[in-house]
Amino acid sequence: MNLTKRYKRKTALDAITLTLHPETIYALLGNNGAGKSTLLNIINNRIFASEGTVNLNGQPLMNNSAALRHLYMMSEDNMFPANMKVREIFTLSDAAYGDFDWDLANQLIEDFELPVTISFKKLSTGYRTIAKLVAALCVNVDYIFLDEPVLGLDANHRDMFYQRLMETYTARPRCFVISTHLIEEITSLVEQVILIEKGHILTQTDAETLTHAGHAISGERGTVDAFAASNHLEILGERTLSGHKTLYVSGPLPRTIPESLRVEALGMQDYFIHLTQHHSALGRPPATSAATATSSTHGKVTR
Repeated sequence: MNLTKRYKRKTALDAITLTLHPETIYALLGNNGAGKSTLLNIINNRIFASEGTVNLNGQPLMNNSAALRHLYMMSEDNMFPANMKVREIFTLSDAAYGDFDWDLANQLIEDFELPVTISFKKLSTGYRTIAKLVAALCVNVDYIFLDEPVLGLDANHRDMFYQRLMETYTARPRCFVISTHLIEEITSLVEQVILIEKGHILTQTDAETLTHAGHAISGERGTVDAFAASNHLEILGERTLSGHKTLYVSGPLPRTIPESLRVEALGMQDYFIHLTQHHSALGRPPATSAATATSSTHGKVTR
């Protein structure tokens, strides 16, 4: 609750409060430096908050080894000895968390043609990512945090990962939190979206709502301006070329729209871009929003 992280004069997170639902796939979106990795590292007890606590079912996670066994984080950082062979990494994960899904691991090893008898440090960047993803998908935990999970993967391997993620989620629903810059690629996967900017939560909502939250309205400049003014639209940005104008707006549109205007949904990625640019142009931090979660067998994670 009210999670804050300061680095000398910089505030990376500013009183963030939110709750993660069990058995839900989240996208955690934000520009570089927004606070995404800081948030995930604090949740997983890799770094510590300046203020606030992270709780699982009401129990603080900080230095709580029993509670932390329900969480797993995959990131760019390598948490395993570089000289350790790939299969030994999976064995270590099994020892740490128990009930490692070896059937799935072996299937993924075959699918990705992952060499498992060489040391981790000898793998290419892409195959290091694959090795870490195999561990993340096969550990027996209820909350899995994936920070830039497709780093170094080609398009074919990224698509394969997304498919395997959905298959394992269907077989055993868990909470996945995916932080990535490849927004369009995960739009169809995620159920909830958290937008973070400059250490604040811009919004948290379901993916379907966010996909249709923004629109581009285009047409003759005077007609566009008159339409926006008369309907009090929330304008995120605009682009003008000669006498043609496009407005990027947020929120519901009126039922009646002049036929001379063209209206298109922005989609999740374009909406995110225009929303963050809008808040940056305002020069002030956005209001923090909170979300309420349901409970499950192992409770819920709150910040």
